[in-house]
Amino acid sequence: MNPAALFAGGLVAGLAAGTASCAAVQGGLLIGLVSPTGNRHGPSRGLPPVAAFLTGRLAAHTALGALLGLAGAVVQVGPRTRAALLVAAGTAVVVLAVRMLRRRREAGCAPAGKGPAPAGGDPRGCPCPDGCQCPDGGREDHAPVRGAARGTGPPGNGARWPVLARAAALGTATIFMPCGVTVGMEVVAVSSGSASGGAAALAGLALGTAPAFAALGLLLRTLASTRLAALAGIAALAAGLFTVGSGLRLGGWLPDFSPPQFGSPAAAAGRAHTGTDGVQRLTIWATAEGFRPGIVVAAAGRPVEIAFRTDGNRGCTRTLAIDDRDVVLPVTGERVVRLAAHPEGRLRYACGMGMYVGFVRFERVP
Repeated sequence: MNPAALFAGGLVAGLAAGTASCAAVQGGLLIGLVSPTGNRHGPSRGLPPVAAFLTGRLAAHTALGALLGLAGAVVQVGPRTRAALLVAAGTAVVVLAVRMLRRRREAGCAPAGKGPAPAGGDPRGCPCPDGCQCPDGGREDHAPVRGAARGTGPPGNGARWPVLARAAALGTATIFMPCGVTVGMEVVAVSSGSASGGAAALAGLALGTAPAFAALGLLLRTLASTRLAALAGIAALAAGLFTVGSGLRLGGWLPDFSPPQFGSPAAAAGRAHTGTDGVQRLTIWATAEGFRPGIVVAAAGRPVEIAFRTDGNRGCTRTLAIDDRDVVLPVTGERVVRLAAHPEGRLRYACGMGMYVGFVRFERVP
């Protein structure tokens, strides 16, 4: 396929569907752009760290797309590996958020104490000649944050580059936290069969989601310099926990609380029909609210074909992991998945983000 068409497809997917899902899974990494002291006027002030994050993200996605297009499915990780990466990345986001909340409290403005002001200091008792810059951006009768108290002075260009490098590294790390739309575009990159086509597809996706990441990054940095800094930390903590939970669900490492009807064959929501060729056939709708029916029944020891159908679905259920492989569904249409004969028991599948799950129960034939 033409790389220009693949780029356009990735761009549209990013703008139309990737903004919410990718920001929900990967957005927590943006907390790493916030200054540990909550001061956005340091070496990473303004847009540069956000731009570095987006540049790292674009470069990583473009390189991954090229590898997928060149090497095919050999480079693409399976659902279990992706689930483990999600758990690890989410844990890292949680650590960043906790560190931000803790440092915010420790590095806040402390009372300046009593006594005369130092020579050249502020008459209000602040040792800084130009007053105290508190994390909330106001000039209070407080002592400066710990960095200033140590006499480090205003950061220069030498302090800027490590901050930008960290921001670029965080952007690169987003490839280890693929959302459902990203998984779908990775499959497109594999099917392109060329490095240029794969790179174009994932580069388009990265650029399509860039406005949302830029807005979210600037918002977090602004909040971190106000009295709402704790709110930004809590939001990042929630994003990290959400990502960890998604990985655990995708990997099947959380207990499944199945509906009551799961244990009742008579109340099962769907049952396979066997054709003249001996193949069992099922139909499951992938909707924005999950899979319908969520539980289907088939006979053990016989092959099964599942027709996954969609109707205007742009949510995470467009991609699903079933039987240790990823399946991408059309926005509107049908994709048939063939399963080999399974023993008695149940087969669990989940959407690409691990948010929604479904079950195929295989029963022993009398």
